[in-house]
Amino acid sequence: MSTLSDRLATLTPERLRGIRRGIEKESLRAQPGGTLALTPHPAALGSPLTHPHITTDFSESQLELVTGVHGNVDAALAELSQIHQVVYQGLAALGDEMLWVSSMPCGLPTDETIPLGRYGSSNVGRAKSVYRMGLGHRYGRRMQTISGIHYNWSLPGLSNDNYFALIRNFRRNAVVLLYLFGASPAVCSCFVAGRDHELQPMGANTMGLPHATSLRMGRLGYQSDAQAQLAVSYNSLESYAASLEEALTKPYPAYEAVGIQNPGGDYNQLATTLLQIENEFYGTIRPKRVIRPGERPLHALRERGVEYVEVRLMDLDPFEPIGLNADTARFLDLFLLHCLLEDSPPDSPDEIAAVKNNQHLTAARGREPGLLLQRLGQPVTLADWAADIVGQLEPVAAAMDAQDGGRAYADALAAARAALAAPHTLPSARVLSAMRAEHADSFSAFVSARSLDTRARLLALPYSADLKARFDQLAAASVAEQKRIEASDQVPFEDYRREYTSPERLGTGARAVLAGAESV
Repeated sequence: MSTLSDRLATLTPERLRGIRRGIEKESLRAQPGGTLALTPHPAALGSPLTHPHITTDFSESQLELVTGVHGNVDAALAELSQIHQVVYQGLAALGDEMLWVSSMPCGLPTDETIPLGRYGSSNVGRAKSVYRMGLGHRYGRRMQTISGIHYNWSLPGLSNDNYFALIRNFRRNAVVLLYLFGASPAVCSCFVAGRDHELQPMGANTMGLPHATSLRMGRLGYQSDAQAQLAVSYNSLESYAASLEEALTKPYPAYEAVGIQNPGGDYNQLATTLLQIENEFYGTIRPKRVIRPGERPLHALRERGVEYVEVRLMDLDPFEPIGLNADTARFLDLFLLHCLLEDSPPDSPDEIAAVKNNQHLTAARGREPGLLLQRLGQPVTLADWAADIVGQLEPVAAAMDAQDGGRAYADALAAARAALAAPHTLPSARVLSAMRAEHADSFSAFVSARSLDTRARLLALPYSADLKARFDQLAAASVAEQKRIEASDQVPFEDYRREYTSPERLGTGARAVLAGAESV
């Protein structure tokens, strides 16, 4: 059996230089007073259906900024910063809106008045909006306004089994990331109005927990009673695909009661199955593949295998202008490599349940001194678990630094070690401390102040004519592409919906694409 050092030796400098990463960052548009902006997606930013870097997530008021694929962390963050500049300049030209810098939402209107993303009149554009309507019916619109950062990552030469081994270890150890980088220990009271919760009152219109790390990843975040029935296995691509296919094809009584359309003919959702489409499945990490126009993601995975993983548990850091910094991104690189190199036994239903319980405990009580979790069936304190992982990352950091002659990864590891030694410096602790010291324990006042400061800092950066011209061109091209897609539709929307959601299009050997269409 190979040792860890043997496996590390297989990661040659050439392979390590082949690591690719990209970032997707969601943020709500908010008013200076801390309430949700209800204005349409700014036209100057282009079409959210087709723009490669600026789109929307669940809500029309929820921007999603997407970088390209990069060979190093600094380049990815530089592009993300530029996209932020473009957005802030676009918002400033229209008024005083800002990006909300917390993962947990700003002041929200009534659930039914949170605006769904709009993508035009094409079949694929309508399908995107109907999917979001379905999410609202299933989980409530408030839950969908939670924002986060997704870190997409790949390494050359990995098989499907390698990626799924990485995913299993990531899920086992994800609590370490929640502890180190969770930044959502409090919420606006409006978010939990009318819901059962375990939160405690803090300041004005604020609820939270004293030792919470990431309420976004806890019981109040991306959770669902329906999806709680899913025990998706990550032991192979085949087992994962089979679990998802069942959820995508099995009718769910509560969603059948909602129906595809209401009596007036308006669409409620894309399907009555447990999941409408693959993206509805919540998870801390996903296996992904770039899809072809009109192709289902599950079909792409089955046909051509895993291309990269999508890390989905990172909170926005309100102390960082673009939501995360280089040390955090580099730590993610090291953590993912560690998950790849470590032995990764198969998962089981019992372990899947333990992983979920560990996640919920860490989200709500992660900084509680002595908090015990279950690690491979044995009790361990979260602090010891995190220290153990950070210690094991040292040789990985050395290998990463050796291939470029620097010490950036050693520095990222040192920053994590320093945070473990001083838990009051963890982002979740800093949020509560700043709320208390400067804003009378008010979540909204704290995040509003951080958001206004971030807006000012990003608007003050030099904004080159070349950058503006490039994004003006991208915006214009995206609008033209949306019009082309709308003009090319050849079938009624109901025919498109039935075809796109048909079980035949999920499996190997099924039609790879829906003719003349884009993917939802």
